[in-house]
Amino acid sequence: MASSTVEDYLKTLYAVHQSSGEATNVPIGRLASAMGVVPGTATSMMKALADAGLVEYASRAGVRLSPRGEQLALHVLRRHRIVELFLVEVLGLDWSVVHEEADLLEHAISDRVLEKLDLLLGSPRFDPHGDPIPTPDGTFEEPEWVSLATCPTGVRQQVMRILNQQIDFLQFVERQGLRPGAIVKVRSRDADADTSTILVHGRKAASLSLAVASQILVAAAPSPSA
Repeated sequence: MASSTVEDYLKTLYAVHQSSGEATNVPIGRLASAMGVVPGTATSMMKALADAGLVEYASRAGVRLSPRGEQLALHVLRRHRIVELFLVEVLGLDWSVVHEEADLLEHAISDRVLEKLDLLLGSPRFDPHGDPIPTPDGTFEEPEWVSLATCPTGVRQQVMRILNQQIDFLQFVERQGLRPGAIVKVRSRDADADTSTILVHGRKAASLSLAVASQILVAAAPSPSA
């Protein structure tokens, strides 16, 4: 079984690569920044992981997960997101604080316990923030959702995912009634003023900057009669 440090590096490398939206390697400096370590420390770890067949590393080209490394990263991600959902749905923890708790617990639970949690929760597809949960065999699909900064105006939308999961941001989203599942409509959008006016079902209109709106993903809402 991989150490917690190795799992953290693989999970972070996967997340950094996904956020870049590119097929290129991840620069060591960017990975080091995401891990909160100096580049030399990240380089040493990448060399060790390359020797173990978990990453593909070249000093100037950067690093990327090998197929085996990606499977392990997705397994860690599955553990993390199922634990987050368990902490919210069963233990009643606030969704804004479960990320750090899950970072600790994801290394401590066995696969046997993980699958029991999955069964208890009804084999969920998404965690409390709307992040997709990988399947046991590592299948992982990113839904093609759009953000509140780019979705059509005047059309009912359903909040599906919150990308920024910093505590302050999640608490702000909570206050605005914009948790996943909320029904919303963009009434207006002003790029020059960097603002958008959002109508949240059952609440007063909220004004969001486009930067904030870009962190909230939505999909066309089902009709009220559906």
